Amino acid sequence: MLQRLILIITTVIFWHLSIFSTLAKDKKFENLDKFPPSPLEITTPDPLLPNLANKRELTPVELQKLKTDLDELNQEAQEILQGEDNQKAFEIWNRELRLRRFLGPLAEVEALSRVGEISVNENEREEVQYISQRLQVIQSDMLKQKSTDLQLWKSLANAYQKLRLYKLAISAYEQILILVKQQKDLFTEIEILNNIGELHLSWFDYNQAANVYQKLLNLAINQGDKTNELAYLQQLAYIYTQGKKHQAAIDIFNKLVEISTNEQNLTQIPTWKLAIAANYEFLAQENPNFRQQAFDNYQEAYTIAWKLEQYARAGEALNKLIAFYRSQKQITAALETSQILIEAETLANNFYGLMSAYDQIGDIYLERQEYAKALTAFEKGLEIAQELKYQESYFTKQIERLKTEIKI
Repeated sequence: MLQRLILIITTVIFWHLSIFSTLAKDKKFENLDKFPPSPLEITTPDPLLPNLANKRELTPVELQKLKTDLDELNQEAQEILQGEDNQKAFEIWNRELRLRRFLGPLAEVEALSRVGEISVNENEREEVQYISQRLQVIQSDMLKQKSTDLQLWKSLANAYQKLRLYKLAISAYEQILILVKQQKDLFTEIEILNNIGELHLSWFDYNQAANVYQKLLNLAINQGDKTNELAYLQQLAYIYTQGKKHQAAIDIFNKLVEISTNEQNLTQIPTWKLAIAANYEFLAQENPNFRQQAFDNYQEAYTIAWKLEQYARAGEALNKLIAFYRSQKQITAALETSQILIEAETLANNFYGLMSAYDQIGDIYLERQEYAKALTAFEKGLEIAQELKYQESYFTKQIERLKTEIKI
């Protein structure tokens, strides 16, 4: 009996092991099926190609005929895609792409770029992967051959961008940069640096973007190009602010203010002063000593904006000053500044800002328990809210609550 039981157990174990082994093999083949070889690497002879015995090259006539045939394939695939048969369309495009390489690397890269963009738009991830792999093979060959073909490098970088492969695009642009520096082609160098800077920004890589725009700034200064100098300074100020490099941003904005003051071009100064103050506010979160510098710059922003009749900008600065006074419990100063804010918002025809200003005044009077004055402010706010048809219920509730408080 015991021997029989052992035999049964042994048989069951063997059976399970056999099934597991079979399943494992099936699973292995199943995984292989999930990652088929790239359709761009199929080497089966194509009817569109002539006999290429002894690996001969295509003649000019054959090349022209092949190009015409491939253009027709592209057109056919586009029509099929419009009929929403994506699988069939990309099968045709893959055939076209396999054959494009016979027309040379530039023609192939341009075709890969075109189909790659369609693949991204159609969310065809596998197709994007196939095209990406092929582009990287081409790039590897170009590096081995030490290619100096600028047009091909630019086409490759553009293809990576269309596939949203930004790091690979940057790697291609960096090769272009090496070539144009060797050729002392300053115009193209600036163009490529701008492309690289924009790509870093699109990936929110502010450190790398700052390095690129600093190079562009230096080039502009060396050329005496004042227009681009200002443009690159503004870009750097934005980058440093977004990258939370607040002191660096302040330094750049101050440089912008200095240049504009020297050139008597004051238009942008209020905006830059507001930005300087905002960056000081961030610094003040860790070091309260910076609060005064934030306040001073808000005050300068208001003063200059008022002189320039930029009342909306003046209103922004005044709101910040009021918040500062309230945080310091300087309520009288906050109320006096609020009256100037009313005038600024009126001159700016900013009715939402005016409504908000009356709300703020009402809130300050509430803190001081001066209910009658708070009521007057909220009533003026309600008049504007009714015209705007916005926040009417809020002001109505405030008024009702105050009337109850002062028993009107």
